[in-house]
Parts: sequence; structure tokens; C-alpha cells
Amino acid sequence: MSVVIIGGNERMVCQYESICKSYGYKAKVFAKERGAIRKKLGVPDLLILFTTTVSHKMAVSAAQEARRNNVPIAHIHSSSAAALSQFLDEHCNGCSKRNCADCC
Repeated sequence: MSVVIIGGNERMVCQYESICKSYGYKAKVFAKERGAIRKKLGVPDLLILFTTTVSHKMAVSAAQEARRNNVPIAHIHSSSAAALSQFLDEHCNGCSKRNCADCC
């Protein structure tokens, strides 16, 4: 299972990746836009947009690419580690195994 995270803090990229890994996801994190993001997204299982820390241009291009590939988009207002963990808990329906591949 793979997740692409758009936005967030550059200093927390490793934390975002480790949180996703604890839920059984492989994460790609784009905190800032460096080049054409639509070429780098691929086709993940889930796209997460941290809405407060992402530029409008980056959010629009990522959302367009996700819609084109039928990828679900989650909008999270805060870019904190707690907000990401809470969302993944809800997304995985709080499964006790902490591995979404077993429950989704």
C-alpha cells in the first residue's frame, strides 16, 4: 500500500514516513514543489494533502493527477504528526494490527 503526502514541514518528512510505515504504508512526501509534481506522483493508494502548508498550485496539480488516476484524496488541515496518525487510525478503522494491508 502506498501513500503520497503533499505539503507539510520539511523537518518532519522522516516522521511522516515512519508514521505511515507503522500503518503498513510506503510513503512519498513532497513538502515543497521541486519540478513537475504530477510526473513524480505515480498511482498511490491514497493522496493526503496538508492544506495549511501547501501552495495552491501544488494542491491543484496533485488533485488533478489524483482524479485522473481515480486515487482517493484526503484533506488534512493540520500538518502535525498527531493529525496524520489520527487520520490513519480512522482510515484503517482502528484495526489493532496497525497494518492496513490486513484490514482494508
